[in-house]
Amino acid sequence: MRIYVTSVFVDDQQKALDFYTNTLGFTLKHDVPAGEARWLTVVSSEDPNGTELLLEPGGHPAVKPYKDALAADGIPATSFQVDDLDAEHKRLSGLGVRFTLDPVDAGPVRMAVFDDTCGNLIQIIEMKGE
Repeated sequence: MRIYVTSVFVDDQQKALDFYTNTLGFTLKHDVPAGEARWLTVVSSEDPNGTELLLEPGGHPAVKPYKDALAADGIPATSFQVDDLDAEHKRLSGLGVRFTLDPVDAGPVRMAVFDDTCGNLIQIIEMKGE
């Protein structure tokens, strides 16, 4: 068994697609109409057959309080791994991405957290010693 898809709830699917592809560098995998929303997934450009990230519409009434509570407590909705945290922090900052936590050591990883402009905090990590 392996993970096929995971998701983040987003406020606006098109805005999320633009951010996750144009800013973060993910690649569009699926864009299928699903009623008023879309089955909209992206993948790592480094692993196009890897786990898909569903940019899931946040219209359900439970989503906003859930996302607001996570953000208020500084809890990331998900985490992505990068090879060079400092370089990625610099690249994203240069593109106007707002970090809520600049790179710090955290046990076996270095991590940073940014706002994805779609209602989520996203953590990026670099494994130490790899």
